[in-house]
Amino acid sequence: MSSANRGNKFTRIFLFIGAILLAINIIGCGKSSSTNASGLNIEYEVLNLCPDIGPFYLYVNNVKANSSPYIFAATPAYFYVSSIAVPYQIRTALVPGTTVLSRSDVLNSNVKYSLFVVGDMVNKSEKTIFTIDTASAPASGRGKVRFIDASPTGTTGLDVYANGTAAFTKVVYPTVSDFIELPVGNYDFQINTTGSSSVLKTLSSVTIQDGRIYTIYAYGYTSRIDTAAFNASYIVNK
Repeated sequence: MSSANRGNKFTRIFLFIGAILLAINIIGCGKSSSTNASGLNIEYEVLNLCPDIGPFYLYVNNVKANSSPYIFAATPAYFYVSSIAVPYQIRTALVPGTTVLSRSDVLNSNVKYSLFVVGDMVNKSEKTIFTIDTASAPASGRGKVRFIDASPTGTTGLDVYANGTAAFTKVVYPTVSDFIELPVGNYDFQINTTGSSSVLKTLSSVTIQDGRIYTIYAYGYTSRIDTAAFNASYIVNK
């Protein structure tokens, strides 16, 4: 076999191997971050609670972390982070490349975190609430619950009643309460403005399960009646 023929044969082999490696890389890039490939075991979720910020993306160390933008009041979901390198940036999907908010939190392995984007752009009051969602286990037969006031009109405080009994009192915007323990069972969580008997929102038939951890959060505006009106929801952290 001549040198030219051998060279052509090796070239074809290298091109074939390169094509296979490229295909494997493309398939890998198309996968979501639902698995913990990095071994960090850090879970993170983002909540868009700012009504006029529009859809946005999370960038981790200048790399887009999510394929679909976060929209206002959408149900959150945890994902495994691929890197703990900072910054963690909120970049609007409306003006590509524009960073609205940024954080440089230290993240630890085997911990869950949430980032609440709150406030409004019109008044230049947009901000973030960062929470650590991993906590010690509650006592047997109980669950843990906390409350976040993410409503900009909750500056004088919000109270939360669990089946008619005060669970959280005067939690002001934008703060996070401590966890409390509740016996397992079904609860109606009623949210009032501190000092008022008027009910702003009731979360009905929330099941507290043994060993589970929950976050209740209020958001939106008591002064509005559109999609940005006062509302509340909850997250199962564990």
